Amino acid sequence: QFVETSLKEIADLIMGQSPDSQYVYDGLGHGIAFLQGNAEFGDAHPHPLYSCSQPARLCRKDDLLISVRAPVGEINLADTDYCIGRGLAAIRFRRIPPNLGLKLLAKFAPSLRTVAQGTTFEAIGKNELASLPVLLPPEQEWTTIGQILDTLDIQIRQTEALIAKLERIKQGLLTDLLTRGIDQNGQLRPTPDQAPHLYKDSPLGRIPKEWNESIVGNEFEIQLGKMLDSEKNVGELKPYLGNRAVQWEYIDLSEIGEIRLTPSDKDRFRLRAGDLLVCEGGEVGRAALWEEQVEECYYQKALHRLRPINTFRPELMLQLLRFWSQRDALANYTSQTSIAHLTKEKLAHVPLPVPPRTEQVAIINALNSHRNRTESEQNHLSALLSLKAGLMDDLLTGRVRVTPLLEKAQQRNA
Repeated sequence: QFVETSLKEIADLIMGQSPDSQYVYDGLGHGIAFLQGNAEFGDAHPHPLYSCSQPARLCRKDDLLISVRAPVGEINLADTDYCIGRGLAAIRFRRIPPNLGLKLLAKFAPSLRTVAQGTTFEAIGKNELASLPVLLPPEQEWTTIGQILDTLDIQIRQTEALIAKLERIKQGLLTDLLTRGIDQNGQLRPTPDQAPHLYKDSPLGRIPKEWNESIVGNEFEIQLGKMLDSEKNVGELKPYLGNRAVQWEYIDLSEIGEIRLTPSDKDRFRLRAGDLLVCEGGEVGRAALWEEQVEECYYQKALHRLRPINTFRPELMLQLLRFWSQRDALANYTSQTSIAHLTKEKLAHVPLPVPPRTEQVAIINALNSHRNRTESEQNHLSALLSLKAGLMDDLLTGRVRVTPLLEKAQQRNA
């Protein structure tokens, strides 16, 4: 049966202690690696930044490290011996395997934050840590519970690594597609160094010969949104988007507000599918497409609305803005006051490379294909995290028992 116990009954606790500063060094190589607090925690193991020649308090390999100062309750597994500072404690389970101990802490340590919030500074001491309530599974289930949750952790880490790889690939893909484009055979053109005859000089640098040169104002109607003024605005209350609602490549619907609009305001500022919204201030150029996420919506003056007037696709314009933002390419078009601003006049004069319409579609399709793959993996990761949370709640509280799994395993091994 599951046993209600406390951390002090099943583990030894080692509270961190700050060493004398004269023995602490930037970087590694001076004695033992030193961890000041959870700022040096990684996804699973710490990433030390300092070393110490005369440590005051040590943890051992496979000890669990827990933050005892804000944010209280963060956890890592020691992959080697460390000197630990006052912001950490080491937990050394007496018989419980470290992998299961890590899961138990992840399940029950969050309650420490409630205790910590009642103190002057968000922190806990040894007594609060020692008193942490823990529900301990029967010993014969330890191995199976640990294996089940470890298997999920491996899948989660692999999926996170794949998503990170896809994000890195996207940066290179974006550069290639927006500077080299896609030829008639559906392939990336060779680079200008490899095939200089395929490119021409332009104010934008070397671009494919098939591409034209334009400016944003010749390809899009640019319209700033409605000025927010609670005293002057009259009319019917309607939903609107402000600067914070427009994030890179998506609309944050939780940031939709309300504004009073007259009939003429509604004609002028109503959004329609395919409008590209661009931040005028703050993170200048941050942009997202309006795809009728809600039935009727408007937007405020902190945003430019770009509406195509020729053949330039707004989806491609969005990717160009992302590309330029990563290279700070809009800096010369930004007015610098107390905060940066991208005025309508300056945005209109930003040079624009214009691939043929069919090539624009091919570029967008290539980027969408990559985005769909990334979103699929992100959805898979969300499902894994949800499954892990549910399993931890079930297996570590006894709501679902692993006894049937153990019996099946024993039958297979018989």
